[in-house]
Amino acid sequence: MSRLHLHLVSDSTGETLEMVAKAALAQFDAAEIVRHFWPMVRSRQHLSRILPDLADNPGLVLFTLVNPETRATLEEHCRQLGLPAVPALDAVTEALEAQLGQEAHGRPGRQHAMDEAYFRRVDAIHFTIAHDDGLGWEDWEQADIVLAGVSRSSKTPTSIYLANRGYKVANIPLVIESPPPPALFELRHPLVVGLTTAPERLVQIRRNRLLTLNETAETSYIDAERVRSEVQFARRMFADNGWPVIDVTRRSIEETAAAIIRLLGERPSDGDDVVAGSKPI
Repeated sequence: MSRLHLHLVSDSTGETLEMVAKAALAQFDAAEIVRHFWPMVRSRQHLSRILPDLADNPGLVLFTLVNPETRATLEEHCRQLGLPAVPALDAVTEALEAQLGQEAHGRPGRQHAMDEAYFRRVDAIHFTIAHDDGLGWEDWEQADIVLAGVSRSSKTPTSIYLANRGYKVANIPLVIESPPPPALFELRHPLVVGLTTAPERLVQIRRNRLLTLNETAETSYIDAERVRSEVQFARRMFADNGWPVIDVTRRSIEETAAAIIRLLGERPSDGDDVVAGSKPI
């Protein structure tokens, strides 16, 4: 198995750099990656404190540094050590400069500025947390998206991911013995999306969940026939109300969220053209 020390050096939170590295590493198998994460490196003094680690653990250096002096110091040190140093965003930034006819500002962490979009994301996160697992149904009309599905069908993690993208999301578990509130079938503004999954996979997920809670007793919660009935119940509700359905069996949270965002973008721009569901079970 290949082993690589990967140094991520950023003058901001390093979130972008980590995402770039994660996306690239997903293309490689059987590799042991030892990450060394260095965020908020904004001076040569700070950089000097991490340089010894580069020498002690030689590998690949990925960086996003906009300060010319700090950047030049890192690149020179890497040259002396014979380490490859890759500026992760240079190619994209240079292409944008060419197309836009202007130079990049070169301000670290500018994408994290506390602007209107930032506060919109914060508001979305607060809304989503307050409307998790069927809570606050009186406010669902204010949501951008409402996710419905049986227990353990990835509703909550998908909601939180979407909230971080700035979408207000509510989610509700569908339980055979406890029908959802009528408000669910009267919504006009939110996009209602049904999440479903293979019953066999759902049993496995639920069983693992019980194990984490130190519950080993066999219950209807993980009974194969019962779970199959729950999934059929949910699918029938989705079909009767004309809600789009996403099968999350083999999808990551990111892939599910991307599909939902695409569905949202394909909706008519005029909310009056959206017909509310009308067929509760």
